[in-house]
Amino acid sequence: MLVYIHVSVDFKLEYQIMSPTVFRYKKYRFYFFSREENRMHVHIASPDGEVKFWIEPLVALADYKGLTKRELGELEKVVKDHVKDITEAWKKHSCGR
Repeated sequence: MLVYIHVSVDFKLEYQIMSPTVFRYKKYRFYFFSREENRMHVHIASPDGEVKFWIEPLVALADYKGLTKRELGELEKVVKDHVKDITEAWKKHSCGR
């Protein structure tokens, strides 16, 4: 049992390092996933689905599943409204990789 707890703690720590949360908005978690491409982007997850937006050269939808067009539009606006914060967090996160 002790080994299982140790593995869980290690996994949780690695998960937090590998996909740090940038911020939360309503039921959505905005985060980065390390070990992915270098082009700046942000992932957004909710209980209903997920989406990825490119941040550069312009904010643009990259991929999604399980979200409605209305949700996608709302989330794109949130990304655009927070693009400076996301960019700063990306640069800080990328320096640690």
